[in-house]
Amino acid sequence: MKKIVSMMLLLAGLGSSAVAQSPIELNIQLDKPTGKISPHMWGVFFEDINLGADGGIYAELVKNRSFEFDQPWMAWKKLENGPEGTYLLLNDSKRKGNKRYLRLNNTTNLKLGLQNEGFRGMGVKSGEAYEFSLQYQRAATGMKIHVEVLNEQNKVIGEAEFPLNAATSWSEAAVKFSVSETTAKAKLNVWFTGSGTLDIDMLSLFPVDTWKGRPKGLRKDMVQMLADMKPGFIRFPGGCIVEGKDLANRFQWKKTVGPITERELIINRWNTEFKHRLTPDYFQTFGLGFFEYFLLAEDIGATPVPILNCGMACQFNTGEVVPLEELDEYVQDALDLIEFANGSIDTKWGKLRAEMGHPEPFHLKMLGVGNENWGPQYIERLAVFKKALNEKHPEISLIASSGTDPEGDRFDFLNEKLRAMNINIIDEHYYRPPSWFLSSASRYDNYDRNGVKIFAGEYASHTTRPNGPGKSTWEAALSEAAFMTGLERNADVVEMASYAPLFGHVDGWQWSPDLIWVDNLKVYGTPSYQVQKLYATNKGTSIIPIKREGEPVAGRDSLYASAVYDDLSQQLVLKVVNYNSKPIKVSLDIVSRKKLLATAQKITLANADLNVSNSLEEPLIISPKEDTVTYKGKKLVETFEPYSFTLIKMSTK
Repeated sequence: MKKIVSMMLLLAGLGSSAVAQSPIELNIQLDKPTGKISPHMWGVFFEDINLGADGGIYAELVKNRSFEFDQPWMAWKKLENGPEGTYLLLNDSKRKGNKRYLRLNNTTNLKLGLQNEGFRGMGVKSGEAYEFSLQYQRAATGMKIHVEVLNEQNKVIGEAEFPLNAATSWSEAAVKFSVSETTAKAKLNVWFTGSGTLDIDMLSLFPVDTWKGRPKGLRKDMVQMLADMKPGFIRFPGGCIVEGKDLANRFQWKKTVGPITERELIINRWNTEFKHRLTPDYFQTFGLGFFEYFLLAEDIGATPVPILNCGMACQFNTGEVVPLEELDEYVQDALDLIEFANGSIDTKWGKLRAEMGHPEPFHLKMLGVGNENWGPQYIERLAVFKKALNEKHPEISLIASSGTDPEGDRFDFLNEKLRAMNINIIDEHYYRPPSWFLSSASRYDNYDRNGVKIFAGEYASHTTRPNGPGKSTWEAALSEAAFMTGLERNADVVEMASYAPLFGHVDGWQWSPDLIWVDNLKVYGTPSYQVQKLYATNKGTSIIPIKREGEPVAGRDSLYASAVYDDLSQQLVLKVVNYNSKPIKVSLDIVSRKKLLATAQKITLANADLNVSNSLEEPLIISPKEDTVTYKGKKLVETFEPYSFTLIKMSTK
């Protein structure tokens, strides 16, 4: 009897083991797409935070080049002292935007000099060419400028000298030279010789090798990281800098276009936002202004998505609002921006765009009004914008804020009001721990399919915060990948999505995690970047249902999945997340009249250690592993690695 019982227990155990090992069945209805995917589904969100613009993607190496910081001598040091009044800062109220300049009174023919420290140093590369330039006036015959780039040991590693032509009005002079050594922490010396009085301004140093070779342009390697993602859109200029700490500090696009020398600098609102990361030297010079943002979007094939202030300052700071009867200026800014982007060159703002070198329109189709604003005061102001914009530009889709959080009273209030207004797109933000992203993969499954579209405008999985660049972990990225299967499955509701923030400088960040990290020389993508890139470069055109026992694959047994079909490449693309510490076997039953080719491409991001991160020293710890796999028929068995995100791309006939 004992032997019979033992045998029965053994068989039961074997049966249980067999069940545990049998693959999970997933059904894919390739011929029954449930909706179309927006061509700009996956994009990027840019905000000048963490030295993202000045000191980052804007390739200027000189900090405070026009002496306009609150402390005019910040970043500068006098190398030689002359008599009192030798170095004299002037503030000329007649000059547009850029009022301050430096006067050198060299009455005794001294060798006068200035040194600039750059943005946490200056990154220069051996053999590369750099251009120094400045504006000057009142130059006397015989005056010369000698430029030196110094390494961390104060050794000269690049230099040039050039004469100044006599000038009674503002002129520009420039010289190109190369450096002989690579360093991330160089500094610049500028020496002046010749007797007389010299006015100088806009002292500048740029790499010659910028993005697309544009003079005084963008940092090539940082833009390339964006171009490699093939983003469908770029949202700019933020973010909280749109609101400003107060309305005087808000982003005003009209002050960021036209001649660089006339763009009015303001303090960056992240300058003193966080006491643990004070950045008193953080300003916005607007060398990267709205024209450059539009140009960047065009360069990387992305739809431009500008966001404008709605007449409200950041509600976490002053919460200032413009009286409704004084909102016309803000509404006019929106109307004029559409003219700047799309208008004929015969219009005022279209003409300015043409004068800046782009007579063709930028084809603006969407415009955001407000960023993370909430409350009835926001709805009142948004209604004024909506009425004016709908009347004059019904072709422009309006994006409205749902506040700072994805749930709660504020969100519920705005969600109801915005839907009642029939706003085009609602911008939802979520900065949450990995557990929230995992549990929210079904967030949009029950949203109204015929209602307002959703823009997942800012999201990031936070393991801890605030922290440093080493904390952009695989755990965070994998939870985002799982959540994004839900965004993709509901792409008929979710029109756009973007991670935030985009860039972080390892020596000058205020907020983390971030998608891409840089120092003055190098750049790397975090695990989250690798996830975002795989989604963006494999977005497809149609949503394909993939289900387990008739339900979405959204977390049961820590398995997540979505599927798309791409009409252009004629490929079925499966995305699967295994959020388990063990491999998981899955049977994929593809129902279709189409023929599947036997050879498929498999791309995997995986690591058994959820705490692992990429870094400047090891930028590819989490990076795609590509394999060619062969399947037979339309019922495929695949084993997914522990803690993995996998794409399977199958061609059809």
